[in-house]
Amino acid sequence: MKRCLIVVDYQNDFVSGSLGFEKAKALDGRICEKIKGYRAAGGDIIFTLDTHGEDYLNTREGRCIPTQHCIKGTDGHCLYGKTAQAALPDDMYFEKSTYGSDALYEYLKTADYESIELCGVVSNICVVSNAVLARTALPEADITVDALCTASGDDKMNESALDILESISAEVKNRGN
Repeated sequence: MKRCLIVVDYQNDFVSGSLGFEKAKALDGRICEKIKGYRAAGGDIIFTLDTHGEDYLNTREGRCIPTQHCIKGTDGHCLYGKTAQAALPDDMYFEKSTYGSDALYEYLKTADYESIELCGVVSNICVVSNAVLARTALPEADITVDALCTASGDDKMNESALDILESISAEVKNRGN
């Protein structure tokens, strides 16, 4: 079975930087274990990278989320912690300027993945957006999100995101643990 792990926006600014939050830090070891498991099983590893320019605050998103973050070329744009160390040059990387990655969607449409797992941050924004794109690109693929490997700075929004993921026929594992 061809499968992939999509690590969504696990970047310094979302973990310890300008938009960081404590629950994001706790994901690092768990995401690394997922990466190791997928590598051992021959699965593909895909990273999305939230990517903005210095003009971020002048964009629609910047007016809605008025905090500079993930500016290309800064430390905040880089992957976080052990996850950064686990990333390899041969992995796939998709920079994106908004919540969902159009390039990832185009790639997935041509891929033959039977199974897609998503992890990372922020569950109620970028994780759910990319899960919807994955479901759209590959409607017959199994899509999974491990609730222990995604988070939001707002617990209520995280639970709502998990509800939405289940409503698009994604399997949410480890919910309520």
